Amino acid sequence: MNVLLVSPNFPLNFYNFARALKERDVTVLAIGDAPYEGLNDDLKAHLDDYRYIPNLEDYESVYRSVADLIAKHGRIDFVESNNEYWLMLDAHLREDFNINSGNKLDQIKYIRYKSMMKECYQKAGVKTARYHLVDDEKGVRAFIKKVGYPVVVKPDDGMGASSTHKITNDEELALFLEQKFDHPMIMEEFIDGDLVSYDGICDSKGDILYETSHCFPRQVMNIVNEELDCIYWSRKKIPADLKKAGRAVVKAFPARSRFFHLEFFVARKDIDGLAKKGDIIGLEVNMRPPGGYTLDMMNYAADIDVYRIWADMVVKDSTDIDSSQKRYYSVYAARRFDHKYKDDLEEVRKKYRDQIVMDQAVPRGIADAMGDYMIVIRTKKEEEIRPFLEMMTGEKIDAGNLL
Repeated sequence: MNVLLVSPNFPLNFYNFARALKERDVTVLAIGDAPYEGLNDDLKAHLDDYRYIPNLEDYESVYRSVADLIAKHGRIDFVESNNEYWLMLDAHLREDFNINSGNKLDQIKYIRYKSMMKECYQKAGVKTARYHLVDDEKGVRAFIKKVGYPVVVKPDDGMGASSTHKITNDEELALFLEQKFDHPMIMEEFIDGDLVSYDGICDSKGDILYETSHCFPRQVMNIVNEELDCIYWSRKKIPADLKKAGRAVVKAFPARSRFFHLEFFVARKDIDGLAKKGDIIGLEVNMRPPGGYTLDMMNYAADIDVYRIWADMVVKDSTDIDSSQKRYYSVYAARRFDHKYKDDLEEVRKKYRDQIVMDQAVPRGIADAMGDYMIVIRTKKEEEIRPFLEMMTGEKIDAGNLL
């Protein structure tokens, strides 16, 4: 079996996808925008062939390189980047080389455009925030009159929290309307809710091979815009209503043979015209692994290897790995270098020395969202989550109904 990995060198832990495939006797081919000499040794050790392409957005060069790989190794059976940025490139390669392992071009709109996601949420029977595609001042003001302030604006086709802002009054709206954007913007009503995720891996039919959930007391938008400390944790058990909603959404979206990261709000109070307190409300879908160190946290929570589950999905569309029993909560907290804290890291290490599983600096490329220096602990007791987060941040943690 031949598998093509796109840009397998970023982030660094993605070498594990190549490693897991080689453990299953797959021929691992790759293209990337880093010279071969610049790849880390763990990745190089698990690649059978690699093509360096200085600019992966130069599709003609990408096409020629992939065609050369096929001429040398034979037909490619599966292609994946596991990276939101390269979703379109993955789809083009599947289309042009007749690779039927994942999403084609006609399906990408449902997993790239936030406005198009609403259709699939509706199909799944999951509520979503009301929205308006930003057009002119009249249209925007009519929408705000309907849902009230605050509202959230972001690119309709965007990744992460880039260009995402909350507008709370007419003055902030006026400033927003003065800006010029080279891409469509979507405006949504603000949801007063607790942010949770439903994460996992599905097979070629959209059936779940692995599932878990994470809690985010601070949203990425606020972490980036306000330079907050990043904190979140993996759950030992997925609430029944979230599991039901998550599975329905995976089925409704063109999510096949891949990782998924779905984000939901749990309403903190009744929302007039939309939801009751405690209702699940769909936010966004991401058809790729959750970011940062979440894959590591998944492994620590259940003493498993999610990369091997993914490789099983690629090779045989199933897995024998039992990931249903999660023994621990994995808890992430990261500090900012320019913030001051009551307890230094040595005090944190001393107190949690038997529970720390990760303790390291965060790469600069993801530090805006993930913090500058992180520690992950794992614990069997939910009541130990808050004290660790408060020691790391030096602040009282508002976790809503999550803790």
